[in-house]
Amino acid sequence: MKILNHTLGFPRIGVNRELKKAQEKYWSGNLSKQDLSSVGYELRKKNWQKQKESGIDYIPVGDFAWYDHVLTTSMMLGNIPERHNNIISSVDLDCLFRIARGHAPDIAASEMTKWFNTNYHYIVPEFYKDKVFKFSWKQILDEVDEALSLGYKVKPILLGPITYLWLGKVKGKYFDRLDILKDIIPIYKYVLKELSKRGIDFVQIDEPVLVLELPKKWQDAYYDVYKELFGITKLLLTTYFDSIEHNIEFIRDLPVQGIHIDLVFGKYNLNNFISKIPSEWMLSLGVINGRNIWRADLVKWFKSIKLILKNHRKILIGSSCSLLHTPVDLETEQNLDAEAKKWFSFSVQKCIELKLLSNALNNDDIDLITQWSLPIKDRSFSKRVHKIAVENRLSNIVIDKYQRLNSYNIRTIEQNKKFNLPILPTTTIGSFPQTIDIRKLRRDFKSGIINKEEYSKGIKNHIQKVIRIQEELDIDVLVHGEPERNDMVEYFGENLEGFVFTDNGWVQSYGSRCVKPPIIIGDISRPKPITIEWSKYAQSLTKKPVKGMLTGPVTILFWSFPREDVSLKKMATQIALALHDEVLDLEKEKIEIIQIDEPALREGLPLRKSSWAEYLSWAVNVFRLSASGVKNTTQIHTHMCYCEFNDIMDAIALLDADVITIETARSDMELLESFKNFKYPNEVGPGVYDIHSSNIPSVKSIMMLLNRAIKYIPLKRIWINPDCGLKTRNWNETILALKNMVEATKTLRKEIKNSHLK
Repeated sequence: MKILNHTLGFPRIGVNRELKKAQEKYWSGNLSKQDLSSVGYELRKKNWQKQKESGIDYIPVGDFAWYDHVLTTSMMLGNIPERHNNIISSVDLDCLFRIARGHAPDIAASEMTKWFNTNYHYIVPEFYKDKVFKFSWKQILDEVDEALSLGYKVKPILLGPITYLWLGKVKGKYFDRLDILKDIIPIYKYVLKELSKRGIDFVQIDEPVLVLELPKKWQDAYYDVYKELFGITKLLLTTYFDSIEHNIEFIRDLPVQGIHIDLVFGKYNLNNFISKIPSEWMLSLGVINGRNIWRADLVKWFKSIKLILKNHRKILIGSSCSLLHTPVDLETEQNLDAEAKKWFSFSVQKCIELKLLSNALNNDDIDLITQWSLPIKDRSFSKRVHKIAVENRLSNIVIDKYQRLNSYNIRTIEQNKKFNLPILPTTTIGSFPQTIDIRKLRRDFKSGIINKEEYSKGIKNHIQKVIRIQEELDIDVLVHGEPERNDMVEYFGENLEGFVFTDNGWVQSYGSRCVKPPIIIGDISRPKPITIEWSKYAQSLTKKPVKGMLTGPVTILFWSFPREDVSLKKMATQIALALHDEVLDLEKEKIEIIQIDEPALREGLPLRKSSWAEYLSWAVNVFRLSASGVKNTTQIHTHMCYCEFNDIMDAIALLDADVITIETARSDMELLESFKNFKYPNEVGPGVYDIHSSNIPSVKSIMMLLNRAIKYIPLKRIWINPDCGLKTRNWNETILALKNMVEATKTLRKEIKNSHLK
């Protein structure tokens, strides 16, 4: 039987971020809906063509999304929160964007959180009792028709119904989410029937929650659901990000025609696994890493798959997960040095890898792939990879390096005396609007159009503006605004040894937000100070404290493309040592409030709880290592956003940051339940407005959130801040929102003072 190949999805943003640019033009009123739709159509066409030309047999359809694929599923099911409906309750593209971004005057967007353990985000489905579901969004059918009309062998993709329910949240009156299945299964059946009419070979139905340790009732729901869906069209039950071997006893009995497993991130005893699945099932093997950019060792995979073929003949090979987590095309990189470029593989190249591997297997000829795999083997001898000085420093870490000199209870007394801040101190998370002028300044310096002196003068002018505006707004603890930083991770990577960078290595984080992760290629160290110049200058402009702003070791690690030849723990510890040096240098320069952001702490958590303890142990330790050795009076902040804290409150407390700032506005302060129930011991800054929405929060809405916050956290331990950094907002929005934030805070202070006087 001939072995065919497929991808589980392709990047939707375009090689030049065409989707992002079109979305933002549409949102600003500078592009029509028809023109936006045309951009989407052209992108889909190009993506299908690129995959076909690269040798992909089954072309995925349904991987394109106007914001994220979970929200697309909500639209398909007609699951529109009432507040986002328009007058006639029509389900259209504007409705989708209202859910994702909120809308005026003060309608909150739906909550956003991380897609499993990735830096991709999705809009959380909201479930209300007695909600009526109906097929409301034809995107999947329309796009299948587009691809079929162009002559492609199409493989539609649907997010599975149980995963969809697992990812959502019950709002209002509580009920069991699984009760919704009876309402949405008819819609899935209708879609599958329509796909069957179009002569589809099989449908990729994504059920990644099967890698989790599911409660028994959720396991039981699978059989009932797939019994209902069975027989309409062939289903490839698709899993990724980890192994499903622990769930195979109930998965093996599901009425489907095939299973996809992730062999990159999942640990399998393949002989045992294959012996337990039906022999007639198609077994799709995810062998090309959909989450990293390293060239695959195709020879290794050739040998593994040849062994599998002895026990199971119906084989399909594919990417481990959707390729949306990797950049589009390595060939667009003109400035990567030749040695490093040979080590990498972006989405287009991963398609080529699948074709090379399937050809080698079908022809039983390893020579076709030996040459491709050579650079990976040669890399182990590169002098850029291993550094003796870094290894020596790692081996000399002592246990005292993982803790502050004294406990928070002692530190907070000394910090209060030093800073003398008012009750409910106000601050921001770090970044201020990244204007066209700022981006041009960085670009001109990088390309040599301006010199170091001109660049430094320009950056200082922007810092002056940010400090002046914050003082005028009467914010208590200031930031320098980060005009020198293109990205919170890329900037640090550029100033550390062990990283390389791309010009076009963009991946989608959410909606129109794209990031360009650095690539860790070798041992990491700090050759010179990184942030000192700008932080020191900002502090010289004001008598108020200015925070030093650092990205934490876990976040730098997980928001980069990591090495695959050493452990995550080892890389994170190397980064922590580099940041430790930076923290001590900031303190020497009288920067005595230092924020070390760790938004990726929860993201890095293994998907199965049985593996959490080991990860959290080293993740906490590397944060503490980066912040260790400072005085009691030096206040350490950290920031986290858009993740579920409930499961890891013990670990968050163990970070021992003096202040943690978090996202709470989009989730309506729900996250503070975690801090109340756990009785978090240190200080908390609950975000009081959603910076990912263009809505300007009113004083009234901020007051409502603050009044909720003081029910959860003691007054003396609350800080007031936005949900996240402000780099994506414009100056008008930023100033108006911060003005309202400060006004609301001062009003609450007066109310508290008056109530005490009474």
